[in-house]
Amino acid sequence: MLINIILIILFFALISVLIINKESLSILRFISMISTGIVVVLSSVLLLFFDSNSNDFQNLVTYNFDSDFLNLSFSFGLDGISIFFFFLTSLLIFLCVLYVLNENNLKQYLVLLISIELILLIIFSVLDLMLFYIFFEAILIPMFIIIGVYGSRERKVRAVYLFFFYTLCGSLLLLVGVLYIYSKIGSFNLEYLMCYQFTKTEELLLWFAFFLSFASKIPMFPFHIWLPEAHVEAPTIGSVLLAGVLLKLGVYGFIRFSLTLFPYASLFYSPFIYFLSLISIIYASLTALRQTDLKRIIAYSSIAHMNLVTLGIFAFNNIGLEGSIIQSLSHGFVAGGMFFLIGILYSRYHSRFLYYYGGLAHTMPVYSIFFLLLTIANIALPGTSSFTGEFLLLSGIYKVNTITGIIAATSVILSGAYSLWLCNRVLFSNIKEHYTLKFIDLSLKEFFIMFPLVVFIFFIGLYPSIFLSYIHLSINSLLTLFL
Repeated sequence: MLINIILIILFFALISVLIINKESLSILRFISMISTGIVVVLSSVLLLFFDSNSNDFQNLVTYNFDSDFLNLSFSFGLDGISIFFFFLTSLLIFLCVLYVLNENNLKQYLVLLISIELILLIIFSVLDLMLFYIFFEAILIPMFIIIGVYGSRERKVRAVYLFFFYTLCGSLLLLVGVLYIYSKIGSFNLEYLMCYQFTKTEELLLWFAFFLSFASKIPMFPFHIWLPEAHVEAPTIGSVLLAGVLLKLGVYGFIRFSLTLFPYASLFYSPFIYFLSLISIIYASLTALRQTDLKRIIAYSSIAHMNLVTLGIFAFNNIGLEGSIIQSLSHGFVAGGMFFLIGILYSRYHSRFLYYYGGLAHTMPVYSIFFLLLTIANIALPGTSSFTGEFLLLSGIYKVNTITGIIAATSVILSGAYSLWLCNRVLFSNIKEHYTLKFIDLSLKEFFIMFPLVVFIFFIGLYPSIFLSYIHLSINSLLTLFL
């Protein structure tokens, strides 16, 4: 019943925040912190009491609506794949709520953040294909408002329309595919659909319909244009949620639906995925080296890392798939943390231009420690979560296709190049006194936002077996479709 409780808490928190007057700041802060904090605790309880010896969906909740006019039934549940995305969402939303507590538009931000959390948790737990599609598209609405209304610059309108049309248009074929599946089978239930065998032609067409939607979310080349623009124009919490959770929707969609429902087509199209992913990795990494906007560097870094994840998914082996999930989780913490740090700088100096910053190690030592730790995590230094994820997924793809594995491994070198270059320019070059006259290190609130992210990065990196034990049986069950 915990999933039920979590969704009810968020629903009533959303209603409460909508009703309460925007001048009642203390009440708004209390409700938002308590509700999202309880969701983090309950998500942790779900994680702690998850049965890692079972490959079935757990904490199942089923809703039936039977009447003369309506006959609907849909279920919610979590397995070893979705439970980590569920926890990641709840933690990042809580940290975003903490970040905006002193903002002028507090009520509006809280409404949007709680709406996003409710939608995302439904996406990661729902076992109904149509309901998944509805909320998969519904997430565009609050994100559209966050970027288009509360973005930082004039280009935000262009950015938000790119984001909206790339992701919405990419999903039109997904809707066609979902409706075809219902017309063919008469059910949207995922567990029922997993037992159905599509013809090879149906699989090839349906897989491609699903692919366009998920590839736009990751994003893969050439569907990536919207992401750097959206990141640059979005406020800090918008960038954190884009990188930390929304990019994972494409990964989750590939694993949960494309591989599960269309195994033949997934194998058939795997060379196509390798080709697009390798182009995306190399292009994004080289482009990141040329950027002078702090957000754009991390945005292109995200494209490269998420396409590595895609390669691991289509390795079709335990190592690659488990590495992909760990790397997705790691990227949520690392990229989310980097965007928080960039947002902290922007709130002080109102610029993201790289050449305005330098020597922060002398003037903001605590900030610099977090920046350095996240940088070494971004380049997958041993002991960090990114190392565990990248090592596993690269090993997995190398077993399947040696050349692809070698080319993909160049991303490690390129990632080190732009990450260390960025870190050196911001922390260790000369102090730019003309641009940054006042130096204010992290506040207590900012410290408590960054600290849990760093803890999880190193906890996953040092004790990966704890997390892999959750995933293993669910991945094994998935891979039986490819035997």
